[in-house]
Amino acid sequence: MQAPGNKDRGGGPEVAYCGYRRVSAAEKGKLVHQHFDAVARKYDLMNTLLSFGLHHLWKWTAVRLLDLQPGDRVIDVCGGTADLALLAARAVGETGQVIVYDINRAMMEAGLPKVVHSPLAPRIRFVQGDAQRLACPDASFDAAMVGFGIRNLTQPEAGFKEMHRVLKTGGKLMCLEFSQPVTRWFRWLYDCYSFHLMPALGKLLAGSRQAYTYLPESIRRFSQPQELSALLEGLGFTQVRYRRLTNGIAVIHLGVKA
Repeated sequence: MQAPGNKDRGGGPEVAYCGYRRVSAAEKGKLVHQHFDAVARKYDLMNTLLSFGLHHLWKWTAVRLLDLQPGDRVIDVCGGTADLALLAARAVGETGQVIVYDINRAMMEAGLPKVVHSPLAPRIRFVQGDAQRLACPDASFDAAMVGFGIRNLTQPEAGFKEMHRVLKTGGKLMCLEFSQPVTRWFRWLYDCYSFHLMPALGKLLAGSRQAYTYLPESIRRFSQPQELSALLEGLGFTQVRYRRLTNGIAVIHLGVKA
């Protein structure tokens, strides 16, 4: 079984995959950072266009399944433009709090106006930092969530370990991530769209063909739902389960810290 991100040590300097490119771990971090710098201003628009608006439904479903309660403290890892954070903030109520934790400042700045102009703003804070080394105390959150971000980490397993560390006993994990369609004909159609039309639209609308070439490649390199479930169980999560959305294009993974 390949670990998420398909990192390969090979006895030499640590390497990783950035899409289909085999690069050093340090270089992957830089390339992913450049990717999000390039698309930050158009990120929300491109998500809506490329998913035909489905990403809103996926995110709403994921947060609903997390079953947040009033007063919960939630960390939104790789939280970017704060879509998940805004949904979670509604669920945790006035006594709850949501931390948007992301390493990319441009992405958070793109999401900040949505939060500032929302009545939910007092419940949401932004923190810039590395998801693989969360600057948070042990057992300090009731829930941790990550949406379409874990595969971008150089060490996805380290990100999951950190989320496990900062969760309280009984705390809940939700990971929403892209995957591959389960139906053969739909997978063929999705591949044509992803590898040909998506990069062209990325160039036309966001000014970056490379960023939207990386996206489908990173999805193909990422672990399948069964593999990711096994990893989460190995890290100490219980009640691990997943739910496929839209024929498997996106998958919601859930777990509980024992």
